[in-house]
Amino acid sequence: MLVSFFVRNLRERKQEERMNYHSAKWRKKREHILSLDNYIDVLDKQYGRITEATTVHHIYPAKDYPEYRYCDWNLISVSQKTHNMLENRQTGELTEMGKQLMENTVPGKDWRQQKTPALFATKF
Repeated sequence: MLVSFFVRNLRERKQEERMNYHSAKWRKKREHILSLDNYIDVLDKQYGRITEATTVHHIYPAKDYPEYRYCDWNLISVSQKTHNMLENRQTGELTEMGKQLMENTVPGKDWRQQKTPALFATKF
C-alpha cells in the first residue's frame, strides 16, 4: 500500500517535470513570444532574411532546465526549418548549432533588450 503511494507520487512528479505543449499556459506563452518577435524567425533576421516564425524554441532545453521553460529570455521564435537545424527531431537533442545558441545565451539576461543581439558568432 505504502509502496504504491510512492510509485504513484513519483509518476505524478515526472509528469509535472515534462513540458506540456498542449497546455493553455504554454499556448499563451508561445503566442506571447511569437508576438514579441513579430512572428519572424529571429535567427534568419540576424542575417537579413525575413522568414515567418511558426515555432518557439527553448534555447536551454525544457527537459534539462525545467526552471527556465517559461522564461522569455529562454524562448526564441524560429521557422520549422531553423528549428530542425537547432534540434535533432528524432532524439530531441540539441545540434551543434543549438549548443552554440545555448552557449551564447546568458541565463536570466534578456537578449531582446540588446540593440543587436549577437546570438551567433558565425553564419549558419
